[in-house]
Amino acid sequence: MHIDPIDIVKICKECGLRLTGQRRVIVELLQQASDHPDALELHRRATKVDPRIALSTIYRTLSLLEEKGVLERHVFGSGPARFERADAEHHDHLIDVESGQVVEFRSDEIERLQQQIAREHGFEIISHRLEIYVRPLQRRKRKS
Repeated sequence: MHIDPIDIVKICKECGLRLTGQRRVIVELLQQASDHPDALELHRRATKVDPRIALSTIYRTLSLLEEKGVLERHVFGSGPARFERADAEHHDHLIDVESGQVVEFRSDEIERLQQQIAREHGFEIISHRLEIYVRPLQRRKRKS
């Protein structure tokens, strides 16, 4: 399923949410995001385009788009909720516990193994998420 900006606009209108200029900025930023921004990061990006956009507008818009299935919410560890488009192809995540960086990856081998394990236990996978918490192999040297 591909969700383009027009579909998001339509969903907002169906929910009775006026698509103000500020909300349109938020939708466009989400559409362009290649990462998993949290509300504060999205607010930082949005205020570069329109400094009048309030953090509460970001939260309300994210909540609506999540409720309508346009966005997926991810909470990695104890960090803030992050968001990504729900129409992305299935992928898993590596989360760097030191920097908070999230790396998306796909492994056919992991997918096959998960299916095999589910079958061996008498189950069929309906849905799943894989989050692997990592740290760099080469520890960064800290300045004294």
